[in-house]
Amino acid sequence: MVRGSIGRLASRALSVGGKWQHQQLRRLNVHEYQAGLTRARVPGGVASLCESQGADLMGKFGINVPKGAVVGSVQEVKEVLKNVFPSEKEIVVKSQILAGGRGLGTFKSGLQGGVHIVKAEEAESLAAKMLNQVLVTKQTGPQGKVVGKVYLCEKMSLVNEMYFAITLDRQTAGPLIIACSKGGTSIEDLAEKYPDMIIKVPVDVFKGITDEDAAKVVDGLAPKTADRQSSIEQIKKLYELFCKSDCTMLEINPLAETADKKLVAADAKLNFDDNAAFRQKEIFALRDTTQEDPREVAAAKADLNYIGLDGEIGCMVNGAGLAMATMDIIKLHGGTPANFLDVGGSASEGQVVEAFKILTSDDRVKAILVNIFGGIMKCDVIASGIVNAAKQVDLKVPVVVRLEGTNVDQGKRILKESGLALITAEDLDDAAEKAVKAYAK
Repeated sequence: MVRGSIGRLASRALSVGGKWQHQQLRRLNVHEYQAGLTRARVPGGVASLCESQGADLMGKFGINVPKGAVVGSVQEVKEVLKNVFPSEKEIVVKSQILAGGRGLGTFKSGLQGGVHIVKAEEAESLAAKMLNQVLVTKQTGPQGKVVGKVYLCEKMSLVNEMYFAITLDRQTAGPLIIACSKGGTSIEDLAEKYPDMIIKVPVDVFKGITDEDAAKVVDGLAPKTADRQSSIEQIKKLYELFCKSDCTMLEINPLAETADKKLVAADAKLNFDDNAAFRQKEIFALRDTTQEDPREVAAAKADLNYIGLDGEIGCMVNGAGLAMATMDIIKLHGGTPANFLDVGGSASEGQVVEAFKILTSDDRVKAILVNIFGGIMKCDVIASGIVNAAKQVDLKVPVVVRLEGTNVDQGKRILKESGLALITAEDLDDAAEKAVKAYAK
């Protein structure tokens, strides 16, 4: 995943947070036809949009992007070819899903590859084979994702490919620009093959990017034909986009030089901080929930912090720190967490019910562990939510409950009087051990 890729690179020298960091902060990720042409390498399930969605956004900031249009039907393909590409001999046809590795993916129908360069007269038939078909890539899992839209864009003559990204860095407490004179392949490969070519330029968040900062980046990119001053201006515009759009990550791979000596964002990926959704309404209105994990969509609607994982023990915990500790101890006892789920400190009974519905909707969940330390969150509220959830959801898996803190006696009494076959635990270690044993049975 792109976010993970950049995170791993930056963490080697820049203390970027690990896998659980993003669970504190939902992000919006953008598709190519609205964001700036990504290969749709995405991070996992957070509020997301498709690759091409960024082209429009980047164009508004004066960033050079290829000409393109998104289509959702064969008829729309005909119209785009006629109106947008009347004289093009070749067209790039890109499937739009929220996952990386599309070019090497396989449709369940048998069609190989989710990205093709074809003659203009063949674009219509190829799009017909992609639309509404399931594409499986290294990031989708075996279930794949349905291609609801394809992106048609001009074939560009690229003479050089470079790598460019802006992310947030903890060590410098601000934006960090990462650049490499080589591009077009994954950042992991670049870091392995060309570690000395990768440069990092921290930007003072208060001063903003300076001409000197932008010049350092351009020097690191080492364009062969593009005008230096024009390149500096493009870098500054990319930083402006990053800041004004509340991005948490912007990656362009490749940032390419064309035959007409321009820098072009040939393939880009953008993530947005959803804490800024109130002032980025236009961007967040582009969100395509059909491409996201339905469990995470449901959790967001219920104002729950949920991230789906691939384990067998569902977790419902209050507090991010306790949730991570719970997952760690499950792993310590030989189990694997199926999710991160923080109900927060002021969850209602309704939210607890929704949490149970989300947990039980995952077929991989074989046991559920509820771990509540009542401070602001009251144990009796959690207990009532569990009881109500059991009435609405057909619980077919064992449920282990550990309650401690505010109103713990009332909570335990509610559970006891409910008649539910719950497994109670005295502490976190006991709860994790019992959850793993219950799953093993």
